[in-house]
Amino acid sequence: MYEALKNKEKTISVTGLGYVGLPLALAFAGRFRVIGFDINPGRVEMMKQGADPSDELESSAFEGKDIRFTSDPEVLKEAHFHVVAVPTPVDEHKVPNLRPVLSASKAIGRALKKGDYIIFESTVYPGCTEEDCLPILEEESGLKLGVDFKLGYSPERINPGDKERTIEKILKIVSGSDEQALEEIAQTYGAVITAGVYRAPSIKVAEAAKVIENAQRDLNISFVNELAIIFDRLGIDTQEVIEAAATKWNFLKFTPGLVGGHCIG
Repeated sequence: MYEALKNKEKTISVTGLGYVGLPLALAFAGRFRVIGFDINPGRVEMMKQGADPSDELESSAFEGKDIRFTSDPEVLKEAHFHVVAVPTPVDEHKVPNLRPVLSASKAIGRALKKGDYIIFESTVYPGCTEEDCLPILEEESGLKLGVDFKLGYSPERINPGDKERTIEKILKIVSGSDEQALEEIAQTYGAVITAGVYRAPSIKVAEAAKVIENAQRDLNISFVNELAIIFDRLGIDTQEVIEAAATKWNFLKFTPGLVGGHCIG
């Protein structure tokens, strides 16, 4: 797969062109032929004009990129390496809303061909890719994993608003449904992620890693926020406490602040 993509004999698709999918699609488009798919025609028209609807990227990011933007799911049939980067928010009851990722699975399933690869980037609970998305892919396509197509998971790690740690500079976790899938996916991402890739031993491990890396950050910031309240009541400067504690080699230096985003909502 990687060699065919590198020679532009095959095409990558990225479904979901928000603050995660668009930078990834443009990164791929610097080396490969890419289809960028989004269900919002208005957003697609903006991107065709070289504008990022999320206001994260400058127009220069679109220059010289081999990418075709579309809101027509039929165009996905022209791709062979499908990446899903749709959001996974929570509903009013704090329950994960899988509708976007399941809808994307259905659209890609209808476009799936023998030999294709599907890689999910959306933040999900461990098991979702294989237990929720895979059955839809197989049902819609009439194909079977391992026999007709490959599956992978590579959690997004983009940091919105950060001009220093851009997508290419953040180490990428990759995983695959078998060894061949893992290697082809690793090579493809490795071609555009200069920070390198980490090969997780399974899809579930990659999914779980994404969940805990966010949860750990959330818990640590929440803990420091609680400490800041206590220190304030004691008349102690929180920042001075943190600076003093940080002189120990194994202290993790978190500071009080807000936590948010789709991934940890």
